Amino acid sequence: MQSSITNYLPILLMFLAASGLASILILLPRLLARRRPTEAKLRPYECGVEPVGSARERQSVKFYLVAMIFLLFDIEAVFLIPWAVAFPHVLKDPAYTPLKYVFYGEMMVFMVVLLVGLVYIYRKGVIEWNR
Repeated sequence: MQSSITNYLPILLMFLAASGLASILILLPRLLARRRPTEAKLRPYECGVEPVGSARERQSVKFYLVAMIFLLFDIEAVFLIPWAVAFPHVLKDPAYTPLKYVFYGEMMVFMVVLLVGLVYIYRKGVIEWNR
């Protein structure tokens, strides 16, 4: 029991060091910085351009769709990369011989589902911005 706790001690120390540094970096400027608010400092800043209009304007749904599609295919990469790294080891290890086709087949089913999703969003015209 004691050895399993000592295995996690470096992680705990790293977490405490990161939390302490983050707290110092947030609190130190609040304590030491001078506060001189002016009208120019209190106005919203938009990349050096004077703000025009209301900030409560509606955005096009296309931006949200593209963000959701990006997340979908980004999550695909999160699953695909570890599989690709582990796959050569599964092929070489004799203990996995009966399961190597299952291991490969599961990922191919995953890729087919993603391909069907890509074809679906392409046919719906989500990727086309000129509609």
